[in-house]
Amino acid sequence: MTTPARTGAPTLARTRDQLDQALVPARRAVVMTMGALHAGHLALVREARARAEQVVVTIFVNPLQFGAGEDLDRYPRDLDGDLALLTAADLLGEGDVVFAPTPEVVYPDGDPVVRVSAGVIGTVHEGAVRPGHLDGVLTVVLKLLHLTGPDVALFGRKDVQQLVAVTRMVRDLDVPVEVVGVPTVRDADGLALSSRNAYLSDDERVRALALSRSLAAGRDAAAAGGTPDDVRAATRAVLDAAGVETDDLALVDPTTFADLDGRPAGGTAVLAVAGRVGATRLIDNSDVRWA
Repeated sequence: MTTPARTGAPTLARTRDQLDQALVPARRAVVMTMGALHAGHLALVREARARAEQVVVTIFVNPLQFGAGEDLDRYPRDLDGDLALLTAADLLGEGDVVFAPTPEVVYPDGDPVVRVSAGVIGTVHEGAVRPGHLDGVLTVVLKLLHLTGPDVALFGRKDVQQLVAVTRMVRDLDVPVEVVGVPTVRDADGLALSSRNAYLSDDERVRALALSRSLAAGRDAAAAGGTPDDVRAATRAVLDAAGVETDDLALVDPTTFADLDGRPAGGTAVLAVAGRVGATRLIDNSDVRWA
């Protein structure tokens, strides 16, 4: 299906009132971002465009999901560049909305007293390395779902644990929205697109390719009939050889993010890695299948 070009410019809403005025009675899709947009975000918007009449892109660096010592203050912010990219790609136009609030708009009473808990999903793997991160993600996702009122919400599969947590929140709390996971977009050399790739030096970027290579090694180990431990070992060997400091390596159930001791009943698992290349923390993941 070819997405038609859009005419005009989307509405830029900075406040709740401006957002309310821009929303129209139509099938609506939302793409939630922290800005510093790249081709991976555009893939989400493109999928949203194909599924809805009105598309809302949120641009908000959410302080609740950053821990002490993380990169909240230096996280890349370029609203003008983001708007130019969205309009140049002919994905947004008149009738669509870019919602770019400040923290004071999203959290008018300061840090929220009541927050969403990711439960056990928020305590393992990425959640164990970054305590409270997924609680912060789910809290802002639920708020933005309430504010934008979408029929469908698009999330990238690169942040697979986040996708699992959001999907479970929507199901467990009966939030009336369809959650769609969109495949990871990669550069030609295999590196998953990420706003944090901008932090990498040329040498570090070459080393970062070990993340995608490690996932390929894990997939090969499973295809050859290896055990889950074999898959983990093959993955880790590639990361270690490249000098990537591994924060986390997970082989988990795709719906609960629970660790696998044996081969999954459905034949498919999620293999996820997180590692530091220099000072930059990167994540990636892949489905792994046994015959």
